[in-house]
Amino acid sequence: MTRVAIVGGGMGGLAAALFLGRRGHRVTLFERDGHRPGHDLDRDFFHWNRPGVPHAVQPHGLLAPVRTVLRAEAPDVYRTALRRGAREHNELDWFDTRPPARPGDDDLVTLRSRRIVLEAALHDAVDREPGIDVRLGEAAEGLLLDRRGKVPQATGVRSGVREYPAELVLDAAGRRSPVPGWLAGAGCRDAVVENHRVGIAYFCRWYRLRPDGPRDPGRVRAGSVTPFAVGGVFPSDNGVFAASLTVSTADPTRTALRDPEVFERAARTFPAIAAWLALTPEPVSGVLAMGGLHNRWTSLTDADGPVVTGLAGVGDSVAYTNPTMGQGVSMALWAAQWVARHADGAGNPASFTAAHHRWTRRTLRPWFDRQVAADRAEADRLADPARTPSGPATPAARERAALAACALEDPLVMRARAQVRHLVLTADQAYGTEEVRARLAHWLDQHPGFTPSFDGPTRTEWETVTHRPAPTA
Repeated sequence: MTRVAIVGGGMGGLAAALFLGRRGHRVTLFERDGHRPGHDLDRDFFHWNRPGVPHAVQPHGLLAPVRTVLRAEAPDVYRTALRRGAREHNELDWFDTRPPARPGDDDLVTLRSRRIVLEAALHDAVDREPGIDVRLGEAAEGLLLDRRGKVPQATGVRSGVREYPAELVLDAAGRRSPVPGWLAGAGCRDAVVENHRVGIAYFCRWYRLRPDGPRDPGRVRAGSVTPFAVGGVFPSDNGVFAASLTVSTADPTRTALRDPEVFERAARTFPAIAAWLALTPEPVSGVLAMGGLHNRWTSLTDADGPVVTGLAGVGDSVAYTNPTMGQGVSMALWAAQWVARHADGAGNPASFTAAHHRWTRRTLRPWFDRQVAADRAEADRLADPARTPSGPATPAARERAALAACALEDPLVMRARAQVRHLVLTADQAYGTEEVRARLAHWLDQHPGFTPSFDGPTRTEWETVTHRPAPTA
């Protein structure tokens, strides 16, 4: 049995506490926010003031690893989320007839839900676990460190005037974690932080479908694209969905999108969103904006080795990724699962720390790097509002667009796309098989004049719908 102290009670901290507690470890979790969600999901979602978690009210696509990990570690939590309105979605259901199943298809099912539904289900399960002490409203304020060895060892946390010894400390405090600062203040070598600014701003508005109306508009693509903006729909739990617009932080029209009337006019110019708004849903929020984002990788190991032992990161405190690909919750649950499965080895802090570092580099880093590259390309694409496609597309751009179009017609290519989206295979692995290459080649033969195209508004249309007349005197 290992004593574990967890700094932070977000999704990763809750999952780690639950997975550890169910393996017999003694866990103390510190969370500065004193609110426990779950009694009223709508009130918690729309009115819980969480300045440190701005993405909590943004739409989430809970990728297939969330379902896979929960069904392995906490199936009761998964059942609770479904009972509270979360819905399973298989991308192969796009087709009128589900294609014959293949091994691994069960790992391609996403969970359509607002973040709060899963968070509340985790809180419920953690609260029932006898080996977990959840200290809501009590912030950890520092680390206990043993400085006798060559490398300092975390031996617990301090909160107020009390000290809480532990064989393992987990940093689950998120993107603004104070832990690297605590280490630096204690004289440890600095954590290695790699930061990539994301020049993208998000605007979303939540709607609720009419109880006597259809649950969805039928077979409609979830996203629409222009050279300067992206529009998308996120179906969620209990008849709620989000319409989302993404633009460059340099786009001069972005501030107008905070106006609900402007937002909705702009949203309706994207076919994906227009199809959902045609169901006459009720708006249940204003326009929620999020910007100033980064992709940040934090490592407690530098070129000389670990800067501290007995301490491991979970979730955004290790790999904080911009939410365009929805990777964050999946990676947090992966990390929570790994820690729980290896916590018996925390008695050898140096060995545990080295193993955790190797695992994060091997398992999380490739997806972090993918996010950085994708965001850099997307920010560059959106950054010039006046840009219009000129000249023929590059072969790589044509192939990417062809894969996306082919996936809507060919189940095998759709499966490959789902494997990439759900962090099962890299793009090279999924699309590089002979089978997929042959299907794509056949599709291109059937569409000899195919060129990438956009299905959103022109820039002139966009500037017209986002224009706000100057106020009259």
